[in-house]
Parts: sequence; structure tokens; C-alpha cells
Amino acid sequence: MSGEFGSAVVDERADELRKLEARAHGMLPGVAGICMFMLVLTLINAFAALQGKFGTGGGKYGVLGLCTLLAAGVFGLLRLRRWGWALVLGGCLTLAMGNMFVFHKTHVAPFLVQGLFALVFFLYLVRTEVRDRLR
Repeated sequence: MSGEFGSAVVDERADELRKLEARAHGMLPGVAGICMFMLVLTLINAFAALQGKFGTGGGKYGVLGLCTLLAAGVFGLLRLRRWGWALVLGGCLTLAMGNMFVFHKTHVAPFLVQGLFALVFFLYLVRTEVRDRLR
């Protein structure tokens, strides 16, 4: 009788392990949060560029081009595509470096905080657990 009970427990654990392995290939919650943040940031910058906050010449179109690439990358990352991950990773690094540069020139603390958040997002995205889930 105890042999039957032992094999039932082993079968139950094997089923539970298969379910957990199947779920492990999905998106991590941190990736979804980073995508939402980057999408909001992209929309804010795109609307600011359309209103002329970055000038009327090359700066405006440069920001719009970067926003387009980052928005495409966010939607690619939400589908767990490697190219989307690469675009968002580049966007996080560019955002971190840009905010650190502005902080270095102006010594305004919010730029330092934003730069550190972007750096943490970059470091989260380069983790092996995140890269293993991409297609």
C-alpha cells in the first residue's frame, strides 16, 4: 500500500515540475514593468518633440526617430523577441548615459535618479534569466 502512495506522490511532483517548467518560459514581471516604463517615456518624448521642445531642426527628428525605434523595441520585447530586447537594452543604456551627462553638466538631482533607474533596468535586462527566455 505504501508503494502505491509513494508512486502517486512522485507522479504528482513530476506533473507539478512540468507545469512550473512550462510557465518558466514566459515573461518575467520585471521585463513587463520595464516595457511599460519605456513606452510611457517614449510617448512623453515623442509628444514633446512634436510640440517643439527639442527645437525645430535635426533635434526634433532625431528624438522622433529614437522614439520610433524604442517603441518598436518595446513591442518586440513584449513578444519576447531578441531584436526587441536589443533595442530596449540600447535605449536603456542611452537613457542612462544621457541622464548622467545632463546631471554632470547641470548638477540637478532628478537627472541622476533617472539615470540610475535606467542603469538598473539595463543591468536587469542583461541577466541570464532574461536572455534565456527570448526567441
